[in-house]
Amino acid sequence: MLRASTLFLVMRYTYMTQATTPAVLQQPPSPSTPRVPPVVLGVNVNHCKNPYCSNFTVPVAEKTAYGTNPYTIVATAAKTPAAKCNACGEIFGLKSNQGVFEEAWRIIEQTYTADTCPDSMCDNHRVPTHVPKAYQEFGVTKAGSKRYRCKKCSVTFSVKPKGLNPIARQQQSDKNRIVMAMLVGRMPLRRICEAADIAPRVLYERIDFFHEQSLAFLAERERNLSDMEIPRLYLGVDRQDHVINWSGRKDKRNVTLSSVAAADNATGYVFGMHPNFDPGMDPLRVEALHKSRGEDKLGACHRGFARLWLESDYDSAVMNSKRLSGIGTLPSDIATTYANGKLKADIEAPEIVGREDMLPQNGMLVHAEYTLHGFFLALRKMFSSTAKVRFFLDQDSGMRAACLSAFANRIKDGSCDAFYVRIAKDLTIDEKRRRVDWARGEFDSVAAANPSLDENGVKLLMLKDRIAKAQTIGPWKDRWVFHPLPTLSEADKAVCHLTDMGLYDPDHLAWLYNKASLHAVDSFFNRIRRRSSMLERPVISSANRGRVWNAYSAYRPEQINKIQTIIRACHNYVWTAEGKKAAKGTPATRLGLAKAPLDLNDIIYFR
Repeated sequence: MLRASTLFLVMRYTYMTQATTPAVLQQPPSPSTPRVPPVVLGVNVNHCKNPYCSNFTVPVAEKTAYGTNPYTIVATAAKTPAAKCNACGEIFGLKSNQGVFEEAWRIIEQTYTADTCPDSMCDNHRVPTHVPKAYQEFGVTKAGSKRYRCKKCSVTFSVKPKGLNPIARQQQSDKNRIVMAMLVGRMPLRRICEAADIAPRVLYERIDFFHEQSLAFLAERERNLSDMEIPRLYLGVDRQDHVINWSGRKDKRNVTLSSVAAADNATGYVFGMHPNFDPGMDPLRVEALHKSRGEDKLGACHRGFARLWLESDYDSAVMNSKRLSGIGTLPSDIATTYANGKLKADIEAPEIVGREDMLPQNGMLVHAEYTLHGFFLALRKMFSSTAKVRFFLDQDSGMRAACLSAFANRIKDGSCDAFYVRIAKDLTIDEKRRRVDWARGEFDSVAAANPSLDENGVKLLMLKDRIAKAQTIGPWKDRWVFHPLPTLSEADKAVCHLTDMGLYDPDHLAWLYNKASLHAVDSFFNRIRRRSSMLERPVISSANRGRVWNAYSAYRPEQINKIQTIIRACHNYVWTAEGKKAAKGTPATRLGLAKAPLDLNDIIYFR
């Protein structure tokens, strides 16, 4: 949780005045392990996440004080340090604030860019080039980019000057638009090479180029969000998994990435999509450093690489992997999700790892809860000028903890709310239509019984009746409201208000329940599947014992985020809705970040 200043100011201006970052990556652990992970540049996520508890936002103290401790440090079965709130009894796993800070930086630097050392394991990786004594100027490239040498790791790198022609010295640049159109038009990579008459090497170079241009374009526009006085945002937040093909016949396990995204239900604008994968980390170097420091004997939150999946983490997760299954109804699915959370060593860890999973050989997976914390801290910076923010979260304990931690102060002052939303996603189209028709019939009956009410009045009456009949599910006695007015895309939906502080009258609260939806983010997920052959759903084969294979899927995890970013830029700024909604423009025009739909060339040739 950030206190006096925003995360961006803490990160950016701290490094403007310091020559180095905290040297956590290179220093061995201290002889005496601290009680809790220390605060890092204002970031501290170790506090009670129960918004109704007196310890909500109160951090776990680094030192004990006799008779006044709000928390007790406890051990878990998986030897993961945890804290027990002495006020409400909540138990939560401790997190490395350094790891949260690193993951937040990795996400935020894509928007609030800073030129730094490209080596993710170097102390200067988060130190801008203008900081004195951190770098040595090292000439210029043939294209006119300024070169630097890092004084910590001796790596040399170049920084493109502003306004540089993005296609300078690029061969076959006349094919850029058609190649990008085919790339986001679900055409397989081999077919793109044939249709555009380019070599595979050129295509992969173009994917890198389109990714860089999309990042720069999105950053230029989205930096304005923190200054835009938006009255309200209703944001659906969910995760989508992507499976990487195995590259060898001897080991046919899959690498699975989990990407978190947030989309505005009103405009459809997607504010970010980030997988739990850091392509800059070298697993061999990390494992060697981890063992040489003796950190394998420490609790996970006290390690220098706490945010990363190590081999020992994977082996332990597979050994302890347990998962229950429900009986198919929405209430049973909700209850099963709670039960599965209780089975995990750390309830805030979203992943359940199985024997069919493996770690990547290049780059490293990040524990999903660290990516979630970093993502919500980035959203907090982005929405600093937004008056009201309402989050509609998929039922995910890690997502809940990250949201309530990053926005804790805004939840307390009433400018932020969080809801769980659970959708029955396995219904057939015929079942969905039957449920919608049945709900319409119930609506007509209520309207006939109350002829003085208009359509909105009938909806409000039905919503308030369902709220009064909310079901208590799970060990935390969460109250779930089953929505009386389903749509075809969300034919069976339940909603739980996680931050009901008693601030709203019954009518206001009912309309908030009515707005609870994951439609925008799920629509973007569906668009990603339809628009990229690399990201479409793989086929599960019974002969492969649960392993999955897709002939068009990526073989390298870093390609997933590149395609996601390219499609996100097109979704927000280029593509309009189909049919009658096309006149409403793009999500960016509806949000106010663009005046009209743009063309692919506006992204490709952005300076």
